[in-house]
Amino acid sequence: MERRDSLSAEERAVLEEAVARVRVLGPHEDVVREGDRPTDSTLVLDGVTCRYNLLGDGKRQITAIHVTGDFVDLHSFPLKVMDHGVATLTTCRLGVVPHARLKAITEQFPHLTRVLWLSTLMDGSMHRQWIVSMGRMPALGQLAHLLCELYLRLEAVNEASELRFKLPLTQTDLADTLGLTPVHVNRIVQELRQSGVVVWRTPDVQILDWDRLVRLAEFDPRYLHLHHEPR
Repeated sequence: MERRDSLSAEERAVLEEAVARVRVLGPHEDVVREGDRPTDSTLVLDGVTCRYNLLGDGKRQITAIHVTGDFVDLHSFPLKVMDHGVATLTTCRLGVVPHARLKAITEQFPHLTRVLWLSTLMDGSMHRQWIVSMGRMPALGQLAHLLCELYLRLEAVNEASELRFKLPLTQTDLADTLGLTPVHVNRIVQELRQSGVVVWRTPDVQILDWDRLVRLAEFDPRYLHLHHEPR
């Protein structure tokens, strides 16, 4: 949050106090399911989670990946009923924030409310970019775009630097994210490796040629809104 705006000491304290308890979940566990009516929202304190929907045949489409510092279901506070599920992709520490405390924040702290609102707007911004990527880009470009995005998002929360980061996702996770088969994902990962763009030994990713990766992805980071601007 402080990458994009400034929080006062009081606002930071309010956020810390909003976390009622901490949950620890292993990989591939549900945080909340489609159709649930949660009374809490979840803040990722450590780990990687995803939003997903299931088709009738059991196939999964991941519609968002969330990392440390993200509210994964802040929108459940005003929307009430979940229209998708949230699951862990790795072992995660999750802060549980009761909706009653979010309601108090919105009533008492207008600037902090705007900062939290920005979090949901960011979800929409990333969703739009994913639609463009999946709808119009070749598979190699899609994967390149995902790597560029995750690197910058992890860098913003001090979990990536010097073009190195951890991506502890399985090829099935990546396939469900990109709308491809695991076999196709394996092929394009190998293509990125063999072309000298990345060194990828799961979970460690090292980007060797950032400029080329950006060109493959047609990546423009404006949609991440990582600049600092008061609201």
